[in-house]
Amino acid sequence: MAATDLAATATARRDALKQVLAQARACARCPELAATRNTVVFGSGNADAELMFVGEAPGATEDERGVPFVGRAGKLLDQLLDEIDLTREAVFVANVLQCRPPGNRDPLPIEIDNCHEYLLRKVELIEPTVICTLGNFSTKLLRGDSTGISRLHGQDEVRIIGPRAVRLYPLYHPAAALYTPSTLEMLRADFHRIPDLLALGAPPQPAPVQPIPELDEQPEPMPEPEEPPAAGEPEPAAQLGLF
Repeated sequence: MAATDLAATATARRDALKQVLAQARACARCPELAATRNTVVFGSGNADAELMFVGEAPGATEDERGVPFVGRAGKLLDQLLDEIDLTREAVFVANVLQCRPPGNRDPLPIEIDNCHEYLLRKVELIEPTVICTLGNFSTKLLRGDSTGISRLHGQDEVRIIGPRAVRLYPLYHPAAALYTPSTLEMLRADFHRIPDLLALGAPPQPAPVQPIPELDEQPEPMPEPEEPPAAGEPEPAAQLGLF
């Protein structure tokens, strides 16, 4: 593919991601979350990332700042990335839910279902080679079964996520490793295998299937977009590293 074609494709994917972001910011599929959130935490990082992380849901700090993994767990994630010569800007980080559950409670099944399409669209557009699921919620969702992270961590497998085949790699959630040294040791050991998985390249892709429907084609009507950020606050799109 010519360089101009690659540039056009990258630009088109970024534009599509920004459209999904706009739809997410206006989403009210989960009335309680829409009423209590400060902002939608769509994701952050590189729109061309080969490596994607999927956590559980935003916490209080993420809900205030609109960026995932910015608390203590985020600092540990940054440290582990540095140990394998990567940075947050080189990867893409998202969550199962884009809105903070009140009181940091667990996501409800209906909330996970409502938000799943947004995650699939991100995977479809970013086209990662490796997806690391962080903790039980994202691991169970993307594997489609109830096997827990303690049995699966550090075991990669090829999975079809939406229309794309990826190397799915379950890891303990950094928050769980903050208080348990043995969990941190296992997380660090598993994390250090990521460069080898990336070196394998993308797995063979399935034959094209019916694309994921555009979110604005869903029967659930979307309300008007939220008000833009106040002066001095970063635009959410600028936080994504899409430009």
